[in-house]
Amino acid sequence: MNRALLADFLRDRRARVSPADAGLPAGARRRTPGLRREEVAQLAGISVDYYARMEQGRGPHPSRQVLAALGRALRLFEDERAYLFQLAGEQPGPPSGPSQVVSSGIRHLLDRLDDTPAFVIDAKYDLLAWNAMAIRLMGEPPPERNMIWNAFCGPWPLAPDSPPEVLAFADESLADLRAASVRYPDDEGIRSLIARLHAASPEFTRRWNEHRVCVRRTTVKTLTHPAYGELVLECQLLHADELGQRVVFYTAAPGTRTADVLCGLRASAV
Repeated sequence: MNRALLADFLRDRRARVSPADAGLPAGARRRTPGLRREEVAQLAGISVDYYARMEQGRGPHPSRQVLAALGRALRLFEDERAYLFQLAGEQPGPPSGPSQVVSSGIRHLLDRLDDTPAFVIDAKYDLLAWNAMAIRLMGEPPPERNMIWNAFCGPWPLAPDSPPEVLAFADESLADLRAASVRYPDDEGIRSLIARLHAASPEFTRRWNEHRVCVRRTTVKTLTHPAYGELVLECQLLHADELGQRVVFYTAAPGTRTADVLCGLRASAV
């Protein structure tokens, strides 16, 4: 364990994380450029004294659980997380789980896309953030924010005779969930979601047992809008792999009726 390098690394990375990135209020009279020590300790679930001693190069040997928690709190990339473990004399294990915090940069991107419906999901399809155009296209998000749960157990649960585009989404998202369960084997949120789905939906269990595995890329989605009928949307994905998140954009080919509808939805807010 290299305590001096570990202390330097923790101080440097703490200074690089803004309160907004960590989902914390900025507050007043902030003397540090990034997070305070007590904020990192709070996010990691450890005592302030324990964390302070680590930054001073005199702390005890941190456990793998503490290192994983610090990696999440400091929003480390995969290579940075591995480096943190190695400084502490540990071999990095698999990523602990997808982040539930949407960075201020991605939120700013969503707000700037005033002509494109866009939203953010994590690796288990929890809806984390969305823009105004997404609401105009699809309505307000439901109370249950997991898109896979809504597909199999929502008001209109999946059935063998569901429309082809609904069946395709179910298969793609379920395969993504299986891939996420392997990438994040210790994530309680993923394990809990899979257990809930098995208990509530025989159709989920049947499809889960088909062992499909993929990471969903660009696809075409057909959506039925209550006022405009069937819309054909191109679904583009921006992967933020270090966070276990994706930004989803809905666009339409120029000159199509769907493109005209999106233009009209944008104009209706002006």
